[in-house]
Amino acid sequence: MTEYRVSADIGGTFTDFVFEDEAGHTRIGKVPTTPQNPSRGVLDGLNAELASPGEIGFFVHGTTVGLNAFLERRGARTLLLMTAGVSDSYTIARGHRTHLYQLQYRKPEQLVPRRDVHEIRERLAWDGSVIEPLNEDDLQAVIETVRAQGVSALAVCFLHAFTNPDHEHRARDVLREALPGVSISLSSDIAREWREYERASSVTMDAYIAPVVELYLKTLRAELSKAGMDKTIHVMRSNGGVMTDRIARDQPISTLLSGPVGGAIGCVQLSKDTGRPNLLGVDMGGTSFDLTLVVDGQPQLSTETSLEGLPLLMSVVDIHTIGTGGGSIAWIEAGGLRVGPKSAGSQPGPACYGRGGTEPTVTDANLYLGRLATNSLLGGRMSLDAEAAGVAIAKLARPLGMSDLELAEGVLAISNAKMADAMRTITVEKGIDPREFTLVAYGGAGPMHAVELAFELDIREILIPRFPGTFSAWGMLRSDIRSDFSTSFFAPADSVDPQAMRAACRSLQDQGRALLEQEDVAPEEMVFALSADLRYVGQEYTLSIPFTPDSAVADILGAFHGAHERRFGHAQPQNPVEFVNLRLAAVGRLSRGRQAFAFTPQAQSPVVGERDVTFASQAVRAKIYNRALFTDQSRYAGPAVIEEESATTVVPPGYAFQLDDWGNILIQKEA
Repeated sequence: MTEYRVSADIGGTFTDFVFEDEAGHTRIGKVPTTPQNPSRGVLDGLNAELASPGEIGFFVHGTTVGLNAFLERRGARTLLLMTAGVSDSYTIARGHRTHLYQLQYRKPEQLVPRRDVHEIRERLAWDGSVIEPLNEDDLQAVIETVRAQGVSALAVCFLHAFTNPDHEHRARDVLREALPGVSISLSSDIAREWREYERASSVTMDAYIAPVVELYLKTLRAELSKAGMDKTIHVMRSNGGVMTDRIARDQPISTLLSGPVGGAIGCVQLSKDTGRPNLLGVDMGGTSFDLTLVVDGQPQLSTETSLEGLPLLMSVVDIHTIGTGGGSIAWIEAGGLRVGPKSAGSQPGPACYGRGGTEPTVTDANLYLGRLATNSLLGGRMSLDAEAAGVAIAKLARPLGMSDLELAEGVLAISNAKMADAMRTITVEKGIDPREFTLVAYGGAGPMHAVELAFELDIREILIPRFPGTFSAWGMLRSDIRSDFSTSFFAPADSVDPQAMRAACRSLQDQGRALLEQEDVAPEEMVFALSADLRYVGQEYTLSIPFTPDSAVADILGAFHGAHERRFGHAQPQNPVEFVNLRLAAVGRLSRGRQAFAFTPQAQSPVVGERDVTFASQAVRAKIYNRALFTDQSRYAGPAVIEEESATTVVPPGYAFQLDDWGNILIQKEA
């Protein structure tokens, strides 16, 4: 029996699948997401493509269950336990304002209100030494509150616990014995780093989404087992690696960005395959627009991020997201046209889906302008209602005094402008020239807008990967098992104790090795990568510098000065430097087949028709191509629309395209 490596990407509108056999041959699947029970959509997709889930040899999926629970504020009621005397640090948060001239600024809403923050008497010094022992009597009040009010999650963040977790571990043991079934998160497990507010914010997020994520993973495991799939379930994590569902239940915060990050890892693989070191990946789905950079063949990683203003200390692939997608709704505010961030989702979806939606969306505008056909989606299995799209557009056009054509083009112009601004945010605003990058467009709607977005930033080359609508799911199959560890290591660089540093590195490697063993990774497939967070004395934030166990401190310092020069345009080698944290990435390499692609002779021409498509208010006759029928690397001129099962690619007049050796579409502006 053929065994398949399978990935599933659960999005806001569709759940995408990729199936690879041992030879690397690939096929895809796509079904509507089932928001009430996401595991139901996963089973629907597997049953549609496989004779039995027992054919699965490896399964990984990305989920937005935890992220959506946070965004929609439907996580668990959570109590936060903090050291007596400093418990207001979470509520006060930080005083800085990220947008200097935002006159209507409001502090981000915390997940735990002040009344649910409980003080526990205990105190550790900065080096982890005990000043005041843990007062276990204070935990009894928390236990009584949980029982009386039905609280389902607890977050524990004691002062300086990142240097000595004993008090937090003891508190967990007492609480777990008294409160079986209640989720308990410790800051010393989630974020073993300095900065108390950020640690409290991180562990609170973990606790807030933990019951929701755990319930989802348990349900998915039970339903897949019932269907006959007995293999380990893997979950994409925010750092670009994968983990088993058991680890995901212990670290739900690691799943927050597990969906979008698959596309970032897919871009890394594309960089290796095509020899293009710098890629700007844009993922436009039904709900959101996600951006990522690959620089010199590597993803951009960060040791912290924030969601809706709440900081999180976690290793994460940098993903910039805005609320613009194919389902983004057009609406009127103060007499002007707006698009998004509200989305029609999958239920009811855009008006053209025929499921009861009445408001015009980006997808409706694309259909009205001829860029989509009524049989474009899911290889024709899903029919679009052009009349319903026209009615929705006309309804909004009248109060604005616009023609239907003007409104449809206006919807696309506004959505494209918002997406282009987001692209500038991660490039131009950070001193990166986007013209040195190839634009990789994917997601169900990304290829339709790719050329116009590239034009906005003067990007000369656009790449549309194979199966763009399921590209994030494909990227998940290119990932390895990965876990990240950190430890505080505060020391002036000129007085670092090499033995103490090596001991700290060995401790991190022991932790990494133990976790990879839990993930059933063979010793020869384990890879460990060390890095150190350094800063100039007096600075607040750090740069992470890779090193090996044999690296001299002088070599690490030299690398730090060089990295500072590249990032900020200057360095001060004469100024003192200090170490702050040591980090370890523990990677377990997974075996995978090489992607198979070959042009196959076809009796039929790739041109399957023509239709009028509107560009710049002018309807032009465009050829319609079936991507599966291309047999070579011939060059074709626009205007053109390239249709396939998972997406539609639009090539405006003045551009030409051809396929490369890997089956990707390359689009360039004609001379």
